[in-house]
Amino acid sequence: MKYLFTSSIVISFMLSAGLAVSNPEHDEEGIADHEAVSIQLIMPKMDAELGRELFGSKGCATCHSVNGVGGEDASALDAHDMEPYMNPFDLAAKMWRMAPFMIEAQEEELGEQIQFTGDELSSIIAFLHDDLEQHEFTLESLSPEMQEMLKAGHGD
Repeated sequence: MKYLFTSSIVISFMLSAGLAVSNPEHDEEGIADHEAVSIQLIMPKMDAELGRELFGSKGCATCHSVNGVGGEDASALDAHDMEPYMNPFDLAAKMWRMAPFMIEAQEEELGEQIQFTGDELSSIIAFLHDDLEQHEFTLESLSPEMQEMLKAGHGD
């Protein structure tokens, strides 16, 4: 609930600040005349509990660990090691920058690229920043296939 409230505050601030994009319209000389256009944004509910489930089922823990559970091929994602406030778009941007490496690792380890909806990604971001929910993440949070992969020494 705290995440939904925070998202509402951010969106309210953005809209009250007159967030707008340019809508170029050209005159006869080809000079752009910009008109402010209101943007309608929808922020998905950020559900840390669902994020915990997705982190375990989607395969994130193949390479990343949380609460000491998961792979060691990539950075641990423990909330207590992160900044107290984070822009969720910064995490998405970081994932975008790492995409070629992450996709290659996913295809090698899982046989395919992991796919996320916007709602799923927002819940995973909520989980990654919720220390209490992360304490609920255990080896049993992983699918049996993921458990076997980790027991076989993936990430060592």
